[in-house]
Amino acid sequence: MLPGGQIEEGDFTDVLGHGTAVMAAIQDKAPQAEYFAVKLFHSSLRTNAECVLAAIDWAINHGVDVVNLSLGTRNSAHATAFEGAVARAAGSSVLLVSAREADGQACLPGSLSGVFGVGLDWDIPRDLYRAQETKTGVAYFASGYPRSLPGVTPERNLHGISFAVANMTGFVARACEEVKATGQACSFDTITHTLLSALAMAWEAPPTS
Repeated sequence: MLPGGQIEEGDFTDVLGHGTAVMAAIQDKAPQAEYFAVKLFHSSLRTNAECVLAAIDWAINHGVDVVNLSLGTRNSAHATAFEGAVARAAGSSVLLVSAREADGQACLPGSLSGVFGVGLDWDIPRDLYRAQETKTGVAYFASGYPRSLPGVTPERNLHGISFAVANMTGFVARACEEVKATGQACSFDTITHTLLSALAMAWEAPPTS
């Protein structure tokens, strides 16, 4: 992805290791899914709204079911542009998963209605998530840790909101697979219902011995 949101086909080498770890966290929960990489970062975890919006449109145009956005902007000046992207995604049944807030401030597009907005919960296991009703819809919370690495403590491994989003993206992808298996479309409302139903069952299930 070039500055200004232009798409460039070429080298997808992950210099930072961030995207690789994020994808691994998603694959941990939805190993049968097909994955596509759109590179937004190179030498630092910084990009711009134009590139993010172009990446979303690329996913929409290529028929991607679930888009992981382990990022967000607190600049409200981009709200209208992101609202348009969310509407385009909804029109094509593309599900967006993104950071809901950072340092107590709302992030775009994760704080918008129609997006699976995700927050951090350091205490929740990686195989669970929780949900909370808000004025703009359901907010989801997931672990901020990626898959464990042999010999590396969780504190020394990559961690943070990016991985809470990635973990939740895995749950969304898995829910989408389940819904598609029944012949239904993966609409935002259908996946929301599936996630909340699965959540109720997970928390109510008795502990295994």
